[in-house]
Amino acid sequence: MNTKKTQALIRVLLVAGILALVNFISIRIFTRADLTAQGIYTLAEASKNLVGALDDRVTVRAYFTEDLPAPYNNNRRTVLDILNEYKAYAGGNLQHEFINPEGEEGEQEVQQQGIAPVQVQVVNEDRFEVKRGYLGLVLMYEDRKEVIPVVQNLSSLEYDISSALKKLITRVKKKIGYTQGHDEPALQTINAAQQTVAEQYELVAVDLSTGNQIPADLAALLVISPAKKLADSALYAIDQYIMGGGKAAFYVNRMNANLNARFAQPIETGLDSLLARYGVRVNADLIRDAQCANISVQQQQGPFMVRSQLPFVYLPMASNFSEENAIVKDLESIVFPFVSSLDTTLAAPLGLKSEVLISSSSRAGRQSGFMMIDPFQKYTAEDLPEANIPMAVLVEGSFNSYFAESSSPETRIVVVGDGDFMRDEYLGGAGNITFFANVVDYLADDTGLITIRSKNVGMPPLEEVSDGTKKLLKYANLLAPPLLIVGYGLFRWRRRLALKRALEAHI
Repeated sequence: MNTKKTQALIRVLLVAGILALVNFISIRIFTRADLTAQGIYTLAEASKNLVGALDDRVTVRAYFTEDLPAPYNNNRRTVLDILNEYKAYAGGNLQHEFINPEGEEGEQEVQQQGIAPVQVQVVNEDRFEVKRGYLGLVLMYEDRKEVIPVVQNLSSLEYDISSALKKLITRVKKKIGYTQGHDEPALQTINAAQQTVAEQYELVAVDLSTGNQIPADLAALLVISPAKKLADSALYAIDQYIMGGGKAAFYVNRMNANLNARFAQPIETGLDSLLARYGVRVNADLIRDAQCANISVQQQQGPFMVRSQLPFVYLPMASNFSEENAIVKDLESIVFPFVSSLDTTLAAPLGLKSEVLISSSSRAGRQSGFMMIDPFQKYTAEDLPEANIPMAVLVEGSFNSYFAESSSPETRIVVVGDGDFMRDEYLGGAGNITFFANVVDYLADDTGLITIRSKNVGMPPLEEVSDGTKKLLKYANLLAPPLLIVGYGLFRWRRRLALKRALEAHI
């Protein structure tokens, strides 16, 4: 008896020792299994390479108030986990510390660092109270520092940290030009997109109406929805920039769509012949897609005017992306307001390589010329007979000049059949800004942050299915669970009955 008790005690002690050892190791050596499709909870290779290339120490001070309520109480643990991962790949060149700002001196110090307090609601003795808290990061490198004032969106935390690290170690920003002089949108109308790009690049206005040359030191040129026709002098400036090896993105509105007046008609930008020479044509049409975003409209219901949401086929919610290209492969969806289709058949005869980055769903169509736009109009399968209509394309190779018998060195351009998707009023999700910024990174040969920025925990749009499929899925969900339970019960009953008969026969 004593022997059995001794063996049981030894087993208990062994199990406790193993658990203690595993716990000790797990605290000091982190690892995690990331089962998400995009590796959301794993550092991207770009982040690993970024901290691995540090040649001096980066110190990260995390100012976090303790005892904050949910969901802020989980932020500290998430920040600690990701900073530990950065530290593991930094080769000793990244250190971090957590500071709880307490008292007047503590709060004064954290505010001097550029971190403002946030107001959070807490429940204390059955009463709601407002508590001041801090959830910010300060990154210091040599004589420079970057501040992340509030850690709130955990899904973009890796991008925020890697972006701040990149700004710290980059002494000279690359220049990105954006065209002016032909009624292009003011930066105030694309404020969010402009701020995202300006974090890593210096934005330079290029007035094409002057006839001057485009600076050759631009890393990329953005031609964003010119509303007036470009003169030959402006086209010549663009052509010569590309002939010198420059990279460019063309965001073109080929149709003037006025939702208030409910009509759309073609407009001339002057870019048609130039882009055709580069292997792409923006068609004078509008794509309509069953997979689309909603629009807010007023409807008469009895004596009242009621505002409701209706799916609007001229606002395609694109989710059909190239699976290989870094610009789009990790995106979930992009909303294109009044997008035109692209003709990519011109590229191959010119010796150019074209790649469709974004295309429509399998239930789409297009309409050309002057057209009326009715948000209440219903479209059938016969109205949407096309699939995979190109909306954005990348063209690479040696381009032939539109004005002379010359060609460029190997370079690249991106053409999008919509010049408004980056406007603040159309930013229903992060995909629009991410796509815009990814194009800039790709053209500027700075693809490192693309893979980090594109990580997204949002749900992709549901694929459109037929009404018959919807009914089948509906009744399958209703009937399948009870039928499975009944079937399992019948199986158990038959099995017990067979077992009983076998026992009776044996007896």
